[in-house]
Amino acid sequence: MRHTRRGYWLEEAGPVQAAPSLAGDVSADVAVVGGGYLGLWTAWQLAGFGASVVIVEADVSGYGPSGRNGGFVSSLWDQLPGLVARFGQEEALAVGRAAEDAVQSVGVWCAEQDVDAWYRAAPQLEVATTPAQDGAWMEVARACAAAGLDEATVLDRAAVEAVCASPVFRGGLSMRTAATVQPARLALGLRRRLLERGVRIFEHSPARIREGRIETAAGQVRAGSIVLAANTATGTFPGFRNALAVASSHIVLTEPVPDVLDELGWTGGEAIADARTLLHYFRTTPDGRIAFGWGGGRMGYGARPPRSLDRGVVEHAARQLVRFFPQLEGRQITHAWGGPIDVSPTHLPIFGSRGRVHHGFGFTGNGVGPSFLGGRILASLALDRRDAWTRLGLVEPAPASFPPEPLRYAGGTAIRRALVAKDRAEDEGGRPGGITRLVAGLPRRLGLHLPR
Repeated sequence: MRHTRRGYWLEEAGPVQAAPSLAGDVSADVAVVGGGYLGLWTAWQLAGFGASVVIVEADVSGYGPSGRNGGFVSSLWDQLPGLVARFGQEEALAVGRAAEDAVQSVGVWCAEQDVDAWYRAAPQLEVATTPAQDGAWMEVARACAAAGLDEATVLDRAAVEAVCASPVFRGGLSMRTAATVQPARLALGLRRRLLERGVRIFEHSPARIREGRIETAAGQVRAGSIVLAANTATGTFPGFRNALAVASSHIVLTEPVPDVLDELGWTGGEAIADARTLLHYFRTTPDGRIAFGWGGGRMGYGARPPRSLDRGVVEHAARQLVRFFPQLEGRQITHAWGGPIDVSPTHLPIFGSRGRVHHGFGFTGNGVGPSFLGGRILASLALDRRDAWTRLGLVEPAPASFPPEPLRYAGGTAIRRALVAKDRAEDEGGRPGGITRLVAGLPRRLGLHLPR
């Protein structure tokens, strides 16, 4: 097994020649800090408006979370109850429709730009694998039905088995608007098209924002507007210390197993996740592999990601992979990888402005689709275009924050341990103890929403 920080997706997509580091003084209409999906999509929209754009990236664009995630292109319809609670029914539907359009627009962009990112439209399933998870999706199903949407379909065991016949799957929920991609191919394809379009990208250039300009070790960018699209690093910039938390997620990947997929009947390209809080998520690849991830990695302190490769998390994912699909016993796991994700206190991405600096963060492991929408929002904010994107409820929402350090790390670590223990007990058919249930339930009581 090849265990790295970068992962299979970037390896499969092939090497890229890093852009030069920033040196000297540069000017642009808009400067973007961060070369992941959010910064790249923002630059794409800005270039479409005719603005001059500079991207400054600490590593290589697309080599962070955008190049190593599970490749689920999801809408925000599965967050509809939370959207309604925060913004009201009408605004919640506006956000949902904009996020739905983003899922479809990623596919259209790939086709128009001739970028083979393995985009495949297919429903996304949430399934129960233990009695404790049964019906976890009903609040979402009821919210969609109340809004008159045909987005969510409740599935019984037989209907789930018709999609993927795992022996541990019970009932579930199918969300209509979804797709999968090879995430590194998408990020690097977008990077390539931006360079062809004349967008200047500077890489290996860690930056700070100071007095309305971007500074690096060897240069600076002066711009009319600045976009902060730095994912987990957002918390290192002034004013964002408690705006997000840093967690981690890890993936294992099998050798090609098309025979297993045929036996399971899992041939429609559906992305699937279970109903745990620290969820398992999994999808297939065109050559018949299964990518299986777990969002149960350790918390980071402040805005710093966990330093180790977290082999225990990878071992857990490998064990659960065989639990879900016993046919994989004895088959090879070829790759494992993982890294930090930015966690929003509301489980929803957050956008806004602080003077001439416009920000987006908090995708909580679900950024492939919503980052396209975020690019539209941030481009409009940066150019002071007051339009439908800037009026969405995700822009300047009611303030929400995590506790300061060291309380955030200590509390988050204790809650993570309780959630791991709770999920393990339920996986084994038991009931977690009272203290475990109490600690695991603290985020909800405090109005925080951890990943699921």
